[in-house]
Amino acid sequence: MDRISAAAGRRIAHFLQKQTKGYRALTVMPPARLFAALLPGDVLLIEGDRRISAAIKYLTHSTWSHAAFYMGAGELIEADVEAGVRSVPLSYYNHLNTRICRPVNLTPEDMARVMAFMRGSIGKRYDLKNVVDLVRYLLPTPPVPQRFRRRMLALGSGDPTRAICSTLIAEAFETVRYPILPEIRPDGSDPAAREILHIRHHSLFTPRDFDLSPYFRIIKPTADGSFDYKALTLYDDATGGPAPA
Repeated sequence: MDRISAAAGRRIAHFLQKQTKGYRALTVMPPARLFAALLPGDVLLIEGDRRISAAIKYLTHSTWSHAAFYMGAGELIEADVEAGVRSVPLSYYNHLNTRICRPVNLTPEDMARVMAFMRGSIGKRYDLKNVVDLVRYLLPTPPVPQRFRRRMLALGSGDPTRAICSTLIAEAFETVRYPILPEIRPDGSDPAAREILHIRHHSLFTPRDFDLSPYFRIIKPTADGSFDYKALTLYDDATGGPAPA
């Protein structure tokens, strides 16, 4: 039975990894500029173009459906639904929208521990428990009330040899007690606070949480002191060429 379940999970994972039709990345960062802006320890959020991406975007109310950890020298470590935890070049995501999230004031010693955890995770399998559930969220109007969608991503099986993209990174930061979402002690009357408390465990973190976290700085490579909007060459739909200055 386990072999049958594993085989079914692999087939579903392969289906979920297929690219969606009609995806268009409108504001892709030039690869050289993205590379220059990244530092080891950064979390790179990615707007995926796969079927599984559509399901995660729906459940998390976010454009970010994938997260990868930057090791430096153009190397990312990520958890892929088919290949498991692996190392890929930064260029693998040149065609997609991305966002850089940087931990604030993480000590060199703790950074080394986080990076060692990520490196040591290579070869782990993606957690396929309940992966079949993601298929239902590819329907045109999935029957899930908004307040329950977040909890539908609680896919962790508890098996330490398996990992989901953002939960693996959250677990790495958890090893040095670096926070992602703030600690809240609800009095029981605030549903939103109870939900924040509910998702404290690393197995329930999603890519969006790094974007929302007050402990990660958002890095925008174009928004530095050298940016000159007048130097941009803009396209004019009416003329089919550069817009007049």
